[in-house]
Amino acid sequence: MSRKRRKFSPEFKAHVALEALSGDQTLSELSSKYGVHSNQITNWKKQAKEGIVESFSGRKKRDSQDKDSQIKELHAKIGELTVEKDFLAKAFAKI
Repeated sequence: MSRKRRKFSPEFKAHVALEALSGDQTLSELSSKYGVHSNQITNWKKQAKEGIVESFSGRKKRDSQDKDSQIKELHAKIGELTVEKDFLAKAFAKI
């Protein structure tokens, strides 16, 4: 007996999490309404709370800027190493 995993869209997850955060219905009511286990709804609710905090902290923006600068540094290093490798290959080819 193999069970296939169901995949839910981010929009669906957000919708269910927002309903759970509103508190109008219990987790068991939401679970039966959407056909999702209450533990899964709790996990989505937790992820939604963390996402809200990140959106107000500006952490994502800083992280992406750090990644961009790191990528530029790595590209520069790759260029340097390529030039050195080519130079040494030519130098040893003459010997």
